[in-house]
Amino acid sequence: MNIIICGAGRVGFTIAKLLREQNHSITVIDQSGEDIQKINDTLDVKGIVGKATYPSVLEKADGANADMIIAVTRNDEINMLICQIAYTVFKIPKKIARIRSQDYLNPRFSKVYNKENLPIDVIISPEIEIAKSIQRKLEAPGAQDNIPFADNKIRLLEINVDKGCPLINIKLNALTKKFPKLEAHILGVIRNEKFIILKKTDVIEENDNAYVIINSSQMQQTLQAFGHNKKISNKILIIGGGNIGFNLAKNIENSFEDARIKIIEKDKDRAEFIAKELNNSIIINGNGLEEDVLTEANLNEIETVLALTNDDEDNLMVSVLVEKFSKDKRTMALINKPNYSLLQSSLKIDDLIDPRMNTVSSILKHVHKGSIENAYSILNGEYEVIEAEIIETSELINKELKNSNLPEEIRIGAILRGEEIIIPRSNFVFQKKDIVVFLAKINQLPLVENMFRISSI
Repeated sequence: MNIIICGAGRVGFTIAKLLREQNHSITVIDQSGEDIQKINDTLDVKGIVGKATYPSVLEKADGANADMIIAVTRNDEINMLICQIAYTVFKIPKKIARIRSQDYLNPRFSKVYNKENLPIDVIISPEIEIAKSIQRKLEAPGAQDNIPFADNKIRLLEINVDKGCPLINIKLNALTKKFPKLEAHILGVIRNEKFIILKKTDVIEENDNAYVIINSSQMQQTLQAFGHNKKISNKILIIGGGNIGFNLAKNIENSFEDARIKIIEKDKDRAEFIAKELNNSIIINGNGLEEDVLTEANLNEIETVLALTNDDEDNLMVSVLVEKFSKDKRTMALINKPNYSLLQSSLKIDDLIDPRMNTVSSILKHVHKGSIENAYSILNGEYEVIEAEIIETSELINKELKNSNLPEEIRIGAILRGEEIIIPRSNFVFQKKDIVVFLAKINQLPLVENMFRISSI
């Protein structure tokens, strides 16, 4: 596909890199000559310096022949205007915009977004996506991530293999005998910053990050098999009542009946606003970096602390203070600067949340064609876990898995057939309408699209 990306920041750069590796033709537009120079020096894409709201600039980017435009500049209104011009002047079929302002996202105003008014096909809200991501993590204590597929019937769990994990040094082909009733499939692990697709005779090692496809009904059993026996946190402290913290609290109130949420917000007006909007959360107006404020929040009874302010340094410091004053808490910190991830282990933070990859992953799943319904990026987008339906023209129909000629870098995880979840063996036979969840390296995605016979945008 011919894809135009407007905005050459961290998100735009990452999307351009990953889509080019999928062999798409990419053009990036940004007003910053420095950012475009970095694009041109680093990636095999076309970089244009200019305003993407100018029709002449979009024309220079060959807007008339573009299949998709992705607007991820730092300004909501500019992203919206880009989509309008892309549709009105160039009839670009698919338009994706990043929009941060919650007012634009109010469901009461959703009728604004249509061909007659504002023609945006997909709206990505980083704050909402991050809130959803954190909630998924809370629902799977012991997992680094928890991604739903196939109408929530199948899950992808990212599980850290700790020192006490009972699966260490056990061969994969022995796990089935050890857990015969467990419907789970280890797709691979991140080991020494590389993703490895494990063979049947390979073993799991300490400090691996394992990616496991499971039957959603067996999430607790799977986590227990990896040595994680923690219960879902009901006592949660959120530092920062911005859009992420606020949306998360709303989600938790709606999903966790027994949850007790406290939010520390230092801006008085914002604290008063979220206090009015939330039903069962306690709002404390104060600075989460101050010991007396943490004492007021009764830190000792809290099970999970989420540092979600707009300041990376504050989020790291809050996590350090929690460890100092009240140990054995699960801590998560929102971090925008990638270098800070190096401090995670030394600061004893359980999880760092990267807004960039959340946004990138949300956008990439809308780039795939036709019967590909969902996708999740692993290791900065080098691999994806994908959900796709087997349609009648697919060459996989009636083939056994062992005879499907899938390359090593594509691994079938699970299948939803009707209401049945299947962890496939070598003699599994694909059928029409099977929902398949599988792992693929991004350079294999053209092959994936061909095998599933995907033909429409």
